[in-house]
Amino acid sequence: MNLSLALDLLLVVLLAASIGYAVVLNRKLSSLRQHKDDLEKLAATFVESTTRAEDSIQRLKGTTTQLQNGIEAADGLREDLTYLIDRGTTTADRLEGAIRGSRDVDGAAADSGIEKEKMVGIETIADVAFDRESAGQAGAEALDKINAAEDVDNEESRAQAERDLIEALRQVR
Repeated sequence: MNLSLALDLLLVVLLAASIGYAVVLNRKLSSLRQHKDDLEKLAATFVESTTRAEDSIQRLKGTTTQLQNGIEAADGLREDLTYLIDRGTTTADRLEGAIRGSRDVDGAAADSGIEKEKMVGIETIADVAFDRESAGQAGAEALDKINAAEDVDNEESRAQAERDLIEALRQVR
């Protein structure tokens, strides 16, 4: 009998524990049922936030693509500017050599009695860094007139050719 009494007591203890656990579980389920509306609102807010985050990611990807295209265009412009700077440097070096040559001619011209003011036109042309390709047809024709005037040594036609060249350079700007 002792064994049967011990088993009955064990069964009573286990039943009491099960009942106690069921009561605690019932309270928690009741609390969960009471807060069901709050949980549904929280879930809806979470879904809305997720949707907004996905939209923001898509806009960010679009903006990134636009920025990448802008960077590629800027790289192309940078390369063009580098090329133009190199061309300008080359032209400036050629004109500097021409100015040095004209100053040597200027010294010889002063000895032969030619006025120094005639050489100012050549220095003005060199200062604006003339380049046949950038000045266009009018500038090239004016430069050809200057070269022809130097060959003929006609001061009036050379002065007119220099004025034409300066005007062509102003139009290019």
